[in-house]
Amino acid sequence: MSGSEPNKVERDSACFVCGQQNPIGLKAEFITDKQSCSSSATLQMQGDFQGWQDVIHGGVVAALLDEACIYACMAKAEQLVTAELQVRYRKPVPVGAEVEVTGELLNSSRKVWLAKSQLKIDGTLHAEATAKVFVLD
Repeated sequence: MSGSEPNKVERDSACFVCGQQNPIGLKAEFITDKQSCSSSATLQMQGDFQGWQDVIHGGVVAALLDEACIYACMAKAEQLVTAELQVRYRKPVPVGAEVEVTGELLNSSRKVWLAKSQLKIDGTLHAEATAKVFVLD
């Protein structure tokens, strides 16, 4: 956050999830569809993000789901932060798996929006989340 403007966030390339310049990040490339207020990314889950043996850490999975929600909301606004994230883990995400993460804006009628996201492998749901997203614009 900028020191001079407390309700403004600045984008750079160091984000752990989507930052292409972060040497230890996921480097997820999200696509936002402004028409459907949705987002999507496909990426390979590397062993550097392991929790238990051969399983991706749940916090990394949560970060991906959070980012998918934010990118879906970016179809309608630029200045957003997550206020609350509720994650449901369905199946472990194995190291090396190619995952598809999608997000969708469900409600944008107030200052706090509602979004949902899913992480799938070969069409099978492995984790999902709902997020309350605070709009700073």
